[in-house]
Amino acid sequence: MSDDEVFAAAYREHYWAVSRYVARRLDGRAGEVEEVVAEVFTVAWRRRADLPAAALPWLYGVARNCLANTVRGHGRRRRLLDRLGNDDTAHRRHITAGPEADTPGAWVHEALARLSAADQEVLRLTAWEELGIDEVAVALGCGSRAAAMRLHRARRRLRAEIDRLRPPAPVPAPGRPCAAVPGEPGRE
Repeated sequence: MSDDEVFAAAYREHYWAVSRYVARRLDGRAGEVEEVVAEVFTVAWRRRADLPAAALPWLYGVARNCLANTVRGHGRRRRLLDRLGNDDTAHRRHITAGPEADTPGAWVHEALARLSAADQEVLRLTAWEELGIDEVAVALGCGSRAAAMRLHRARRRLRAEIDRLRPPAPVPAPGRPCAAVPGEPGRE
């Protein structure tokens, strides 16, 4: 197959996986998802001669770099707004939802958010993208042993954050009998 055909096959096969990867990391900023995905496949088109046989981990690596560029761009815009004097944006004032708006399992996302970006990425690649350790290594641009160690350490740090966030379950006092309730049958 020619490089063009290899690119076309990778695009057809992996477009939605790359879109989901980007969408999960941009957390609901739908308009930007399409821009980043377009940038990923633009880079892939330019480097179509470099596309490996297993293109998805390589595309995730490209997407990671494109997302980093997007995040840096947001930082530049935020600093510009700070200099221009947009007080609400500069001080990040916004309306937050009440506790009734919490989604089930939100504490897991909160624990994940407390980790470093590198820890979050290796955990997301294995859990969300369902990559094996060799594929994670390709996406991160490191060796398999380094990727395995990063994953092990990230899991350990995530467990520690989860333990900090979850309140301990109440433990009944040992040896205290239930008090009798007058008038209830069977409880005298």
